[in-house]
Amino acid sequence: MSEIRLYMFQTGRIRQKEVNIKLGAGQGEFYTPIPWFLITHPKGHVVIDGGIAVEAADDPRGYWGSIVDIYWPFMSAEDGCVNRLREMGIAPEDIRYVLQSHLHLDHTGACGRFPNATHIVQKLEYNYAFTADWFSAGGYIRNDFDRPGLKWHFLDGPLTDGFDLYGDGVIKMIFTPGHAPGHQSFLLTLPESGTILLTVDATYTMDHWNEKCLPGFLTSAIETAHSVRKLRMLAEQTNALVVTGHDPDMWPSFKKAPDYYA
Repeated sequence: MSEIRLYMFQTGRIRQKEVNIKLGAGQGEFYTPIPWFLITHPKGHVVIDGGIAVEAADDPRGYWGSIVDIYWPFMSAEDGCVNRLREMGIAPEDIRYVLQSHLHLDHTGACGRFPNATHIVQKLEYNYAFTADWFSAGGYIRNDFDRPGLKWHFLDGPLTDGFDLYGDGVIKMIFTPGHAPGHQSFLLTLPESGTILLTVDATYTMDHWNEKCLPGFLTSAIETAHSVRKLRMLAEQTNALVVTGHDPDMWPSFKKAPDYYA
């Protein structure tokens, strides 16, 4: 499997209050899909995020702690990223890179699962994950990313904005802080499908994309607003298909693995 393809996956859902997704919204229950992505490439396959760590499937409270009182995961062990890739005939050894949008608990499922992979993350995000402020510390599960033997490559914020993984324009990393200090989104250019913009949590939903509300979880409202404007300009310039991070209405409209975008 060496063709350039984008596969979309889901590791279950998370239950929270709507206000935790849309700042200023109500207290009703709100269920969000937890996406992650695989890009097959002749130079090596790439996983983006990997969803929720498989350890949270059987014992959410034991693995995540008291944060489950706010965010409760619904997933099975079969939903883990390694298992889903094996079903497609891709072994853990086949993954060359794991790209981390950021290091929150619903995006670190691929950390340490792929023995030959280099993990790429913003240095600012990696450092913050170990020293997060009180209001965001619960979103970081240290056992996910603080693993011995991981190979890390750090990007340096605006200095490496637009970093092109293979130098061919297929996978570019866009610095989009706000939801987390070192958050990054992904601009993908595929041979047939054209440009696809994975905003990840720079915009949870289309309400954030359309500037109707802020995310319910963020470290800087100003940076969040600026990052959304930046992504909107990129999408307009490239005529990109926009994929927001956790939109329960939008997510069903996309092709899911084993279907793909080429």
